[in-house]
Amino acid sequence: MIRMLLRVIKGTRPLDWGLFVVLLSLSLSGMFFTKTLYPSGNWVLIEVEGKLLYRLSIFEEKTISIKGPMGYTTVEIKDGRVRVKDSPCPEKICVRQGWIQKGVIICLPNRVVIRVGGEDNRVDAITG
Repeated sequence: MIRMLLRVIKGTRPLDWGLFVVLLSLSLSGMFFTKTLYPSGNWVLIEVEGKLLYRLSIFEEKTISIKGPMGYTTVEIKDGRVRVKDSPCPEKICVRQGWIQKGVIICLPNRVVIRVGGEDNRVDAITG
């Protein structure tokens, strides 16, 4: 394993190293830019099929069920975080995403969007 790694390192050219450094720096800078793209907020905004149904404080402990086209999605707010506790979608990607303090959880099959932000947080990282 070490011999193979040494052969790969020995066979790299200066331009390969330059490309590696550029790609690594772009990747690391993305972590810093996410703080500005997804600012922390005081509100949990819950939408179903594009319609805002709830605007709740992120500091209020609450569990609510939201009816979507496939059934009920259970959202839990606790300790300044939010998560999808249960959802009727088949793969449950939204449930596996876990707790968030900023950003968005999307249950695409049930058309439920949970966003953490402020009142005027209408632009997300994709469209912004």
